[in-house]
Amino acid sequence: MPGLVNAHTHAAMILFRGRAEGQSLLTMDGWYNAIREPELAMKPEDVAPAVDLSCAEMLMSGTTTFCDQYFFADEIAAAAANSGMRAVVAYGIVQLGDVEKGRDELAKAIAFLEYQRSADGRIIPWLGPHAPFVDNSEDLLKVEVDVALRHGVGLHLHMAAGPEDNAETLARYGLTATAALERDGFFAARVHAAHCLDLSDDDIAVFARAPQASVAHCASASLRSGRKGICPVKSLREAGVVVTLGTDNVAANNSYDMIAEMRTAGLLAGHREGVAQVISSRELIRMATIDGARALGLDHEIGSLEVGKAADLISIDIDSPGYSDCPDVAALLVYSGSGRDVCDVWVGGERLVAERRLTRRSYKEIRAAYGSAYDAFWSRVAAQRTAA
Repeated sequence: MPGLVNAHTHAAMILFRGRAEGQSLLTMDGWYNAIREPELAMKPEDVAPAVDLSCAEMLMSGTTTFCDQYFFADEIAAAAANSGMRAVVAYGIVQLGDVEKGRDELAKAIAFLEYQRSADGRIIPWLGPHAPFVDNSEDLLKVEVDVALRHGVGLHLHMAAGPEDNAETLARYGLTATAALERDGFFAARVHAAHCLDLSDDDIAVFARAPQASVAHCASASLRSGRKGICPVKSLREAGVVVTLGTDNVAANNSYDMIAEMRTAGLLAGHREGVAQVISSRELIRMATIDGARALGLDHEIGSLEVGKAADLISIDIDSPGYSDCPDVAALLVYSGSGRDVCDVWVGGERLVAERRLTRRSYKEIRAAYGSAYDAFWSRVAAQRTAA
């Protein structure tokens, strides 16, 4: 079948796996306390071993393309290229009220956009405003969309993810953040928005009107966050909006298994709407393949098995437990399958996983290098906290 597209990740944040238990990362306090504070100790040398391990886990569970948003974008892009994967890498911009920092980060992001499509076109640079109005000011957002349009790239951001998201715009304009962004011309660019738990009907209409807007639904991360909001996947799709699937970071999720993500998304949609299998298994597979490619502007190249497209494909062992005789192989994959059933993976025709083993570099070597980087990073965080 086609390789899977993980439409929202923060690959370097594998360093935080298991470190945010009991915290809601879809609230400002939870994110800042569990993630942002230790992030301040992160150095470029921490990033490549972390992304190497993330790419290994994604590949070995069937993901061939991922969309990432984070700092240290140069290091992430280089590690993704070394893995052989295809990736959209959005330079993460966090301002948090510091105007000068916003200018500096934007300048670095623009420099990153000069990084041409590398590794035979597999690595594509984008802009990544972390969250509108929450930690990117209105003035900065307007400049960011201008830069995106000028460079012909997309904007990957978090939207309607936490209770703080609409507070400022409702107080200032009587508008949700989504409506305020439309008013400011933000949706003139390609906009790929993660989470979208708290969209109103009017917000959904904004996405539907936009020429190139899509949503990355991160079902496991939203459930783990404890937030009551659930992404209105059915309504978005009925309005014609492209909805994709993503794992989010593995502090919020702990897993890169996109087959498990399909299952969780299907269950969550049924729970939200009160209708059994409101999204069919075949539709969930499309959300994890061709719809993910469409959101990233890559559907001409990947996302389906067609003559003329890149050979990004995976094979799955359907002799594994759970794959008994059944009239619907899609339902078997989504509700009985696992990323651990993936045997072989090709990207651009290169076999990157052969009989469950990485071909470019051994998993054991990647894991050992990551362990050293992990210990160094968390020792540095501990020293930073002691000094404070």
